[in-house]
Amino acid sequence: MDKFIVSARKYRPQNFSTVVGQAHITTTLKNAINNNQLAHAFLFCGPRGVGKTTCARILAKTINCENRTADGEACNTCNSCVSFDAGTSLNIHELDAASNNSVDDIRTLVDQVRFAPQAGKYKVYIVDEVHMLSASAFNAFLKTLEEPPPYAIFILATTEKHKILPTILSRCQIFDFKRITNNDTIEHLQEICDKEEIKAEKAALHVIAQKSEGCMRDALSILDKIVSFTNGELNYSNTLEHLNILDEDYYFKLLDNMQQQKLSDALLLFDEINQKGFEGDTFLEGCSEFIRNLLVCKDAKAAVLLEVADDFKKKYVQAAKQISTSWLLAALNLLNESGINYRQARNKRLHVELTLIKLCYLAQAVELVDSHSTVSKKKLTESAKPVAFKALSILKLKEEEATPAPVMNKPAEAKLVIEQPLAAPVTKKVLAEAAPVAAAPKRSLGSLDAIRKKVSSQNKASETKELTGEELDTCWNRFIDQLAGKKNHSAVTNFRAAVLKIIDNNSIEIITESNIQQKFIEQERADLVHFLQDHFGNRQLTYNVIIIEKEDNTQPGERPLNTREQYLKIIEEYPLVKELKDRLRLELDY
Repeated sequence: MDKFIVSARKYRPQNFSTVVGQAHITTTLKNAINNNQLAHAFLFCGPRGVGKTTCARILAKTINCENRTADGEACNTCNSCVSFDAGTSLNIHELDAASNNSVDDIRTLVDQVRFAPQAGKYKVYIVDEVHMLSASAFNAFLKTLEEPPPYAIFILATTEKHKILPTILSRCQIFDFKRITNNDTIEHLQEICDKEEIKAEKAALHVIAQKSEGCMRDALSILDKIVSFTNGELNYSNTLEHLNILDEDYYFKLLDNMQQQKLSDALLLFDEINQKGFEGDTFLEGCSEFIRNLLVCKDAKAAVLLEVADDFKKKYVQAAKQISTSWLLAALNLLNESGINYRQARNKRLHVELTLIKLCYLAQAVELVDSHSTVSKKKLTESAKPVAFKALSILKLKEEEATPAPVMNKPAEAKLVIEQPLAAPVTKKVLAEAAPVAAAPKRSLGSLDAIRKKVSSQNKASETKELTGEELDTCWNRFIDQLAGKKNHSAVTNFRAAVLKIIDNNSIEIITESNIQQKFIEQERADLVHFLQDHFGNRQLTYNVIIIEKEDNTQPGERPLNTREQYLKIIEEYPLVKELKDRLRLELDY
């Protein structure tokens, strides 16, 4: 049995013409080769799996080809091309900077540059993942990269251009690779399926292209897995099953349930989706993308932005005609907020179900009104106002200064005095009439006298005490005992550690040593202020908490020496170490 080779290696492009989706790069390189205008250093940057290393190898093979074609392609038949394809060419050197990123690795590479090629015109050095080089390695590479020998060409490849030093960027000719479009990916996958005699539906290939997100290597890897999974037959359903992608038919069913306000059916559909293993955030993201596609389809010009299979485009356009733009905008906004708050939700399932409930009854809550050619959002609930209940202000009963009436059945005249004006129109009418109070027997006036006596007795009971240090300590200790009775031991400890200072008759200063102690005292502010005011009979008494940290008289510990200080101390004690370093021409990396 022949050894299996993955499609990403088996169908790797060998010429510029077979590179997928990077025509702006390959055309420029071929023109530079034909016009003999090759730069000495190139930087290929872009996402993973889009052809950076592949184009670097094709460039290295093409410039050393002995019989190039008229359009600047390698012949693939000469000794140089054959040795290159077999991996035995001595004119190409590849370095993986992810694992060889030290100064010594770059020095070894620089030493090899001094030797001219034995066969061919150029020696090409490909440094992959060049952003992984250390700063010292970059600096050791600068001079050679700026002025290399005429036969040396450097090709640097990276996925993170922003991590490369500006001094390196200024010495290179930069080529930015772009993500491969879905259409280019589908066409390439279809060509491979035809060569391998694999039956593949276009909808299935479209799903693979979407999943790869512009990375051809990922698309080919997915293709290999699904071919093994399905035994050589790719269809839409088994591709969705293998990639664990939610079928768009679920979203169309959910849309029907929401439009018809069938909440129970929508919840049951979500339960079915949840049983298949799809997380709530995946479901919300899929719903958002689905609503976005419907919104795009509202305009025929924007329908080209749809990145879905051709079989679903007609379905999207037809569904978009039946739904108002207002509902789509409100639903998209609601799904976006739900997706943002999903991570903070404790009950994830309930969070998604609440979103579905809002979506099912969204048509009753929001509408779009067109006023003077501008679209604004209006809530329907604003038209249905609840009954206005106004809180009544405190009423004070004021007796009329008059002599007692001689007739017993004549009511005593009284007035209603309002401390604050009432805003409710219903109460204004009642108060305007100023009707006399119903007849009150003499015992009502007697009860008022009883209330006056009771209040006066309470005022006498709460006599004002002088604010002294001794009395303040007594009050403070009583409050601490009250905290101890509540078993608030942490607060008790911090209250006992505080220092009290009287500022004036109405203010106290509490001195603490740390923020923690201050917070424990501030937590009891309401009870403490009430307790102090009751104890001293002064309603204006208050306090302020300040922090005065104690000076730290402890001596700081000894700081450990860094590598440079250790080296200086060693050569101070053993001078021969420095002499040995100078003779061997060693460089120290502190």
